[in-house]
Amino acid sequence: MESSDLYPVARLAAAREATAAAGLDALLLTPSPDLRYVTGYEALPLERLTCLVLPAEGEAFLMVPRLELPAAEHSPASRLGIEFVPWDETDDPYAVVGARLGKVGKVGLADRMWAMQSLRFRDAIPGAEQVLAGTVLRGLRMRKSPAEVAALREAGAAIDAVHAQVPGFLRAGRTEREVGGDIAEAIIAAGHSTVDFVIVGSGPNGASPHHELSDRVIRAGEPVVVDIGGQMPSGYCSDSTRVYSVGEPPADFVKYYEVLQRAQEAACAAVRPGVSCESIDAAAREVIDAEGYGEHFIHRTGHGIGLETHEEPYIVAGNTEPLAPGFAFSVEPGIYLRGAHGARIEDILVCTEEGGERVNHRPRELVIV
Repeated sequence: MESSDLYPVARLAAAREATAAAGLDALLLTPSPDLRYVTGYEALPLERLTCLVLPAEGEAFLMVPRLELPAAEHSPASRLGIEFVPWDETDDPYAVVGARLGKVGKVGLADRMWAMQSLRFRDAIPGAEQVLAGTVLRGLRMRKSPAEVAALREAGAAIDAVHAQVPGFLRAGRTEREVGGDIAEAIIAAGHSTVDFVIVGSGPNGASPHHELSDRVIRAGEPVVVDIGGQMPSGYCSDSTRVYSVGEPPADFVKYYEVLQRAQEAACAAVRPGVSCESIDAAAREVIDAEGYGEHFIHRTGHGIGLETHEEPYIVAGNTEPLAPGFAFSVEPGIYLRGAHGARIEDILVCTEEGGERVNHRPRELVIV
């Protein structure tokens, strides 16, 4: 996939228009998903300042440490036609930005900007109100382009290939950490550039949604929740959860796993343009509530995904944002019986004109190994 498709030159102008429409004078984007989204440049997050300065009116420029200039020049940002402003070790890049911007009233800072940098900008641009750039970029980032959707499909296929191997890693007597190590290697082998997370929750650990790998030994008859994801070379992320059982699982687990399957199917079937994010959450929750497991569904139904594993939109009660074609997000209801076991089924979906397209295609039935 060409970087010009994923990171088109026109995105800079779209970000400028959004900045002006939001009443901001400029965006200041340091190394972050925000910077990569607008420029395609995956800059190193360093104490030395790298910052795209995007005025609502006037020419954009990229402040970059001189030693990082070659990397910037070889990145997709070089196609944008903007000035690269290298600075040396004895320079004050914050002062340079302040002088170039002049007097401004409101600036948007990258959501992931370090506090150290935001405070330096406060001093260098006195009197300017600082707000999150995410409030400006959210509308652009939520609605994925065809190239971004293709990148998410590629990520989904890669993580599906890892789940296909998981039954071969699971057996009684192995620790979660041993299984997690095999999975991490498989994530890279499947084409990811980084491993973002590996959750292997066996037995009672499956009731902790964000369980960390441990030295707990997996036992026969135990369900195992496997939630895995990484970032592809494109920058776009994968995230998928499936549940396995080492031998026959407990009867009470089998009972609520069937409920969970129906809940996940109901939520996926509810996806279509115009419906609210919270209605997708409600579709899953209604099934689980009706069967008496409502108190054991302890998190939102989903989160957006793209250059970050968790980004907007969030599929949660209270979010009345209507879905639109190009929105990409997880649908991952869960049921967790503390001290016993738990289960979660997760797919990434893209809202289309017709409904919802899953980018994960592994079976959602309980896999007994």
